[in-house]
Formats: sequence, C-alpha cells, structure tokens
Amino acid sequence: MIVKNIHPVSCGKMMGALYAIIGLIIGIIFATAALMGASIAPTESSGGSSLVGMMFGVGAIIFIPICYGLFGFVSGLIVPAIYNVLAGIVGGVEVDVQ
Repeated sequence: MIVKNIHPVSCGKMMGALYAIIGLIIGIIFATAALMGASIAPTESSGGSSLVGMMFGVGAIIFIPICYGLFGFVSGLIVPAIYNVLAGIVGGVEVDVQ
C-alpha cells in the first residue's frame, strides 16, 4: 500500500485535538509548579505576592492547551500539503499492512 494523499483538514483537526490534549497535560504540570511556588512564596506583608503565581497556574491550564491546539492544527494543515506535493514527485510512502 502506498500513501499518495493526505487530506490536510482532517489531519489538521486530528493534530489539533492531539496537541490540545498534550497542552492540557503540560498546562497541568505548569499550574502545579506555579501553585507550589505560590504556596511557598513570601506573603504580601513581607513584600511578595503569591497571587501572580496562582494566576499564572490557572492561566497555564487555559492558555497552553489553546496555543498547542492551534499550532497543532496549523502544522496539521501545512505538513500534509507539503507531503502531497512531494508524494506526487517522489511517489509517496510505502506501507505494508495485513
């Protein structure tokens, strides 16, 4: 079997969803680190603010999955389009399936 064509929009949707999930996992890690840092940060009475760390943590859970999803979708549109052009020239990728 030879893969000669990949539909960019379907690949973009799939990569966008996958990267959004990866972004959510990374966002949770960043949020946990930020909240742990905020819990040991100096209090406002000693000149520091833990509110910034907590807001960064919550923002990471929202912002990172959205960015990863968008970048995944865009790369999922571009890469298959380039592959389709090159597959027409070179002949595609040969895959053995049962």
